[in-house]
Amino acid sequence: MSQATDTYVRTHAERMLEELKDLLRIPSISTYPDNAGDVARAAQFVAGKLKDAGLENVEVIPTDRHPLVYADWLHEPGKPTVLCYGHYDVQPPDPLELWHTPPFEPTIRDGNLYARGSADDKGQMYMHIKAVEALMAVYGKLPLNLKFLIEGEEEVGGLSITKYVSQNQAKLQADAALVSDTSLYAEGIPTLCIGLRGLIYLEVEATGPARDLHSGLYGGAAPNAVFGLVELLAKAKDAGGRIQIPGFYDSVAEPAAAEIASWKSLPFVESEFLEKEVGASVLTGEADRMVLERVWSRPTLEVHGIAGGFTGAGAKTVIPATATAKVSMRMVPDQDPEKMYQAFVEWVAANTPAGIKTKVTQLSLGPAVVVNPDHPAIHTAAEAFQDVMGRPCVFTRSGGSVPIVGDFARHLGIPTVMMGFGLPDDGLHSPNEKFKLDNFYLGTMTVAHFFEKYGA
Repeated sequence: MSQATDTYVRTHAERMLEELKDLLRIPSISTYPDNAGDVARAAQFVAGKLKDAGLENVEVIPTDRHPLVYADWLHEPGKPTVLCYGHYDVQPPDPLELWHTPPFEPTIRDGNLYARGSADDKGQMYMHIKAVEALMAVYGKLPLNLKFLIEGEEEVGGLSITKYVSQNQAKLQADAALVSDTSLYAEGIPTLCIGLRGLIYLEVEATGPARDLHSGLYGGAAPNAVFGLVELLAKAKDAGGRIQIPGFYDSVAEPAAAEIASWKSLPFVESEFLEKEVGASVLTGEADRMVLERVWSRPTLEVHGIAGGFTGAGAKTVIPATATAKVSMRMVPDQDPEKMYQAFVEWVAANTPAGIKTKVTQLSLGPAVVVNPDHPAIHTAAEAFQDVMGRPCVFTRSGGSVPIVGDFARHLGIPTVMMGFGLPDDGLHSPNEKFKLDNFYLGTMTVAHFFEKYGA
């Protein structure tokens, strides 16, 4: 296989980096209405770069919220078609005071590119575009057929792209999809993710008295919405971390013995994971399960935030009338998200404290996905990884969720190659998010090699 694309990437590395920096400077925070213009600007930027790379039929597609970007190149009849996915929206950068440099002013430190969205997912999505550019520059054409579908709502549930995929199955049909929104297991270890947990994201609202009340006059008699919500959520797990919702562990598919054996062979050190990645005093969860099982193949329930009452400077002695919590459940293969959502709703109703009314609102829902590692696209991607990185590829799962992977399986009937180049310490969704520069270039080369090998 030609090394010409690798040479092209190295030769144009500085320009590619500057282009990525321009994209990272756009604060495309999809959850904030005030940033809608920035999200739209990022969509136009991506569309322009797709066109510059040599892709055709480039569209910025309006949706009910943020635009989708589509492009294709379909001039190799009889060869495979790959649907490339990524997202250009980002999480909010808060808390700003913990960033060492401004989140939307990309900064290079110690070989890393620091900026919100650098690894999740602007940097990794941009590798696909630059791989196309390299192939077109070297050969004047692509070795297979490509379609691109890039969204601006991944960080807020991806409802628009789910609707679009379901309504445009013929337009998007492909042999496989490619997503770079995951990580290497560790630096230098080529890694393909073949499993993702599903996600149910909820809002739980608690209401107590009709209005905030003076705690001196009413304390001891009036129900407290914040305390009631805390009391409710505290019942969701026992002291050992086992979730107490009836039926929660029904239908959980256990990993195959070979997969467990593979995980045990990985260079995982629990003490290092605790110290360097978690940064707490002790790990929690199901003690009879190894840590990789807990984060890859077991269902979870987490509370992400609670709002209510008074939290400003000084004192204000009120009994809060309302409180709200953000809650998620991660689902694993064979669990039905709709059933799990209904089980949670019923559990909340049965366990709401006296004097408190509760309401559960579903914000997003997506099933877990496991990809067959024997599919030709997965096998070819593993070979391309080994070609570029010089060592065999390992197969892992991710505890996170990439909703589009389930949509592609459900509506298009295709597997997704989850070929990510982030690192476990990249700080996704956290202050000082980073992307190792070498991995940006390495990823671009590997994606180009994958396109060549799969096309051959």
